[in-house]
Amino acid sequence: MSEQPTVRYELAGGVATITLDRPEVFNALNAQLHTELLAALRQAERDDAVRALVLTGAGKAFCSGQDLREIPAQGAAHMIGERLRQSYNPLVAKLRGIPKPVIAAINGVAAGAGLSLAVACDLRVAAASARLVVAFARIGLVPDCGMSYLLPRLVGQARAFELAALGGELDAPTALQWGLVNRLVPDEELLPAAQALADQLAHGPATAIALIKRSLERAQTASLEQMLEYEAEAQQVAGGHPDFAEGVAAFREKRAPRFG
Repeated sequence: MSEQPTVRYELAGGVATITLDRPEVFNALNAQLHTELLAALRQAERDDAVRALVLTGAGKAFCSGQDLREIPAQGAAHMIGERLRQSYNPLVAKLRGIPKPVIAAINGVAAGAGLSLAVACDLRVAAASARLVVAFARIGLVPDCGMSYLLPRLVGQARAFELAALGGELDAPTALQWGLVNRLVPDEELLPAAQALADQLAHGPATAIALIKRSLERAQTASLEQMLEYEAEAQQVAGGHPDFAEGVAAFREKRAPRFG
C-alpha cells in the first residue's frame, strides 16, 4: 500500500500553490514531506507555465516544524546534523535560489523549522490568527534552516536574539509591525490574498523579477562596488529582453503592459 501524499500541487493562471498536507500533525516535517516538497519546488522551477508560487499548509497550521517522533532517543545529534545537510538545507537553498517569487501564506502556527521555511520565502502573507514561533530554544536547540541568517535581516539583531534565545512567539499583528510578514489579512481571505499577490507577480516581467530576487540575495554579502557592477550587468540583461520594449511602449501609449 503506497504512502498517502504529504504535499498537494495545483497550478492555475501561472501560479503554483504548494500545500503541506499533514494536517493531523499540524504539517510537521518528516522525511516523506521533505522529499515531496523539494520535488514540488523543482517541478515549479522547471515548468515555464509557473511564474509565481504560493506555499501554505492544510488545516489549522502552516507548519509546526520537525516531526519529533522521527528523532531517536539515542544518536539524535548525528541524525539532526545529517537531516539538516541532506533535507532542510536543500529546501531552503531551493526557496532562496528558485528564480520565481515564492509567497508564504501563513495560516495558524509556523514554528521552528516551519517558520524557517516561511522566512526563506520572498514574501509572507499572514492570517490574523497566525502565530510565529522561534521554538528551537524551547527544546535546547539553536535556530537552523537559515533562520540565524535571515531572521536578523528582517527584524534586526536585537529582536532576532530575543526571539531565538527565549524561544519567542509573535502574534500576526506584532509580526507585521516588526517586518517579519508583509501583509495581514482575515483568516478566510488568506489564500485568495496570497494567490492574488502571486497572480500580480505572475503577470509581471519574469526576467526582471528573477534578476531582482538574485540581486537582493547577492546584496546580503556583496560590497557596494560589487553590487554597482552586478546591477549594470543585470540591467543590461533586462534591457535586452522584450519585456523592456513592451514596458516602454505601454508607458508611451498610456496602457497596462502585457509582459510575455
